Amino acid sequence: MTGTLPRFPSMQRGMTMPSLFSGVSTPSIPSLPRGLTMPSMPSLPSMPSLPRGITVPNFPSLPRGITVPNFPSMPSLPRGLTVPSLPSLPRGMSLPRSVAMSTISQAPRRLLQDCCSVLDHQTPGGLCGCCWALRPRYKRLVDNIFPEDPEEGLVKANMEKLTFFALSAPEKLDRIAAYLSERLTRDLNRHRYGYVCIAMEAMEQLLLACHCQSINLLVESFLSTLRLLLEHDKPHLHMLATNSFVKFANIEEDTPSYHRSYDFFVSRFSEMCHSEHEDPEMKNQIRVSGIRGLQGVVRKTVDDELQANIWELRHMEQIVPALLVNLQERTTADSESPAEQTEVCFRELLGRAAYGHINNAIRPVLMHLDSHSLWEGRSFAVQCFQIIMYSIQSQHSHLVIQQLLGHLDANSRSPASVRAGIVEVLSEAAVIEATGSVGPTVLEVFNTLLRQLRQSVDYELTGYYDNAGLNKTTSAEEKTLQDAVIKTIGSFANTLPVYQRSEVMLFIMGKIPVPGIYPALGSPNAGFEGSRMIQVMLLKSLLQVSERYESSNLLTALPSSFLEPLLSFTLMEDPEIRLLVLSILTSLIDRRHNAARLSTASVNFDVSVLELKEDRCSRQDVLFIRKHAQRLYRHVYLTCKEESSGRGHYQALFILLVVLSVELSNEEVVVDLIRLVLALQELALSNQEQLSVLNRCGVHALCAVFLHILSQLGPPLPLHQHIRKVIESRQKDAPHLLPEDVYCENPRLPEGELQVSEDFLFVQSEICEALTGSSYSAHDERFNTPYTPQLTDEDRLSKRKSIGDVVSLQMEMNPQEGSDTQQRPQTEQITFETLKNTIEDRGSVEEEERRRMQVVERFQTAPFEEIAAHCGARTSLLQTKLNEVFAMIIRPPPSPSGHTTPRSTPLYEMKFPDLCVY
Repeated sequence: MTGTLPRFPSMQRGMTMPSLFSGVSTPSIPSLPRGLTMPSMPSLPSMPSLPRGITVPNFPSLPRGITVPNFPSMPSLPRGLTVPSLPSLPRGMSLPRSVAMSTISQAPRRLLQDCCSVLDHQTPGGLCGCCWALRPRYKRLVDNIFPEDPEEGLVKANMEKLTFFALSAPEKLDRIAAYLSERLTRDLNRHRYGYVCIAMEAMEQLLLACHCQSINLLVESFLSTLRLLLEHDKPHLHMLATNSFVKFANIEEDTPSYHRSYDFFVSRFSEMCHSEHEDPEMKNQIRVSGIRGLQGVVRKTVDDELQANIWELRHMEQIVPALLVNLQERTTADSESPAEQTEVCFRELLGRAAYGHINNAIRPVLMHLDSHSLWEGRSFAVQCFQIIMYSIQSQHSHLVIQQLLGHLDANSRSPASVRAGIVEVLSEAAVIEATGSVGPTVLEVFNTLLRQLRQSVDYELTGYYDNAGLNKTTSAEEKTLQDAVIKTIGSFANTLPVYQRSEVMLFIMGKIPVPGIYPALGSPNAGFEGSRMIQVMLLKSLLQVSERYESSNLLTALPSSFLEPLLSFTLMEDPEIRLLVLSILTSLIDRRHNAARLSTASVNFDVSVLELKEDRCSRQDVLFIRKHAQRLYRHVYLTCKEESSGRGHYQALFILLVVLSVELSNEEVVVDLIRLVLALQELALSNQEQLSVLNRCGVHALCAVFLHILSQLGPPLPLHQHIRKVIESRQKDAPHLLPEDVYCENPRLPEGELQVSEDFLFVQSEICEALTGSSYSAHDERFNTPYTPQLTDEDRLSKRKSIGDVVSLQMEMNPQEGSDTQQRPQTEQITFETLKNTIEDRGSVEEEERRRMQVVERFQTAPFEEIAAHCGARTSLLQTKLNEVFAMIIRPPPSPSGHTTPRSTPLYEMKFPDLCVY
């Protein structure tokens, strides 16, 4: 071919082109694709000229195997008739060589538009772009899956052909995906959303079919297509892309990918979770899609170490707040609601968190609750951390506790409502974390909570919760916080094993300020009242720990290091402190939980409701009785002497004595308890003690109700008869000596001085006679000895005068020799106080405090050499004073003749020969 058309014969006016070619065979032309039609050709003379600068491009050679048919010779055109030149084709269009024309002057605009429509989905350039039959096979297979009407959906038969081709030639997958993405982009730009859905469905089917080793060839085009859909402004396209991504996320890949990034999807799905669409139903659908998208990102990345690390803080700060916003708006229990979907996603996210990821997952939760002031409401914060504690692995739960404790310290200058909300969340988290592992720093947990108690006491006394005095607080708010902290301490302790609870109780006991020992514990502005409040708070915390403490061994539950400082608080003047100590003792001794059954003291109480043990005391219990029983009895006795003791104290004493008799039931304990009761009765009758009528009646009622119960626990019947006789006498003539009239809101007391007849008293001789002939008679000698409390110097802890007697030593001293005949005193009293004052010359309390502060300041500021020299000097001074004391003690008395006896050499100063030394 030469590039010009053959000469046509001349045509007469009115003749048509088909008549010219009658009898001439036309070469076969391949059929057009489905849905494409050839536009009608207008008459040639009416074609306009081509635009300036547009030329007909050179056509490439035909593919191998394709030939141009030979056209027969045609007659020439009539004289004067010429064929107009065709305009050049638009850029990107080409015609096959067989139809190229050299010069055509005009072409209608409609022809260009129709050509663009026909060749819409053709690749520009080359013969194959125009001829559909000559295009690559994968493009034809892709084109065949699209129907004429998008409402008909994907052509399944042709989709199967495309899938088979992709599986047979996996090297073409990247081209197939690119071409599908190209068609989808073109349809998206032209708002053909039906074809967009068809293209996405085809991509999904290809992903599911080719997910073994060739999925990486599809993923890049697939993810870029999803980005286009998510960047569009149509919500239904967002949901379409999310559904496709979720299906992709559920595919398990065999080959790793090193270059994928999901940062865009994390941010876009998080944005969808915050949707505020006008239509509420559409808003919920968008939010649910965003939540499902985040869930898909987590599933796709969390188990693949080569993927992007989704646990980085920058990702968690987008994902976690997006989930919490929807979780906060829980209104219904619909499984398709955003809140329900959020909870499922949140649980899955936390359940996949490893040890090193917990902190990054929890920190955004704390920040979200802070920024939206959600601690004060408490309900959502508690619900949120319940989900967290139940979702994470149990061995990681202590990390959540540590995060909450650190956050509590960071908010120590926040309002009381915020601190109380954090503490309540801690309490609920501790209840869930019941594995007994709060972490390696168990005591640090309690140290943080106790520090919050002390700070709360300071805030309550000053009225401000900051040092600047700008933010006010109230006593009610701080008490709410204190109650929450005490409850949390009990919750934490209940999650620990028994041996760790003992350590916690010792730790709390060591934190309780004792007057004279820790006078300045807490804030310097708190003073004595602050110390008293801290004592009460810590004892309440100790009571919370002891209430659920269960131990079969009282020696372990009440060691000397714990029992002695605890009992010392029964000497405090504050009645609330004494009542707390009695409750703590009762809870630790009451191993069978009988205290709840003894809440009401009555002389009609039936012992059958108590859980009595049939066997005798164990060896450990006997050792505990012999070691600590007298100390317990002493503090019971001293508590009854307190004028500030009220109804609650006597009821607590009654419960404590009954628990002792039940838990440590043997003859020796029963005899000692009867002796104690008789001593208390004498105390109530004594005029030497300045007790009110209420106190005296309370002690008499305590003796009556306890002996009534004790007589039913094993002693012989005559004892029960005597006690019952006295109680009946009191019921008839002296009801004010029984608990029913004394331990009530409005006690009925006699006017004036209390007069108690002998008929209303328990007589020691009759009780001893009632016990004769039983196993208790072996303790007659002990029973006949009146009980006297063992008095020690423990009163110094409560700043009271010591009631112990000091035994003094009388020593004669040598008369002073000299010209003057003035005689020195012949004796000098050497007491314990003398020795103590000789070793350490102590002044007043103020002077002692001043010296202590000087010592502290010296050790904080002075250099080490100066401190060492000072300590050495103190040691030499101490040795000198000790030598003086020893010289006074070992000095021989004067002889009767008046001459001084030669001083005998002390044994430690004698020098023996070497042969005598063994």
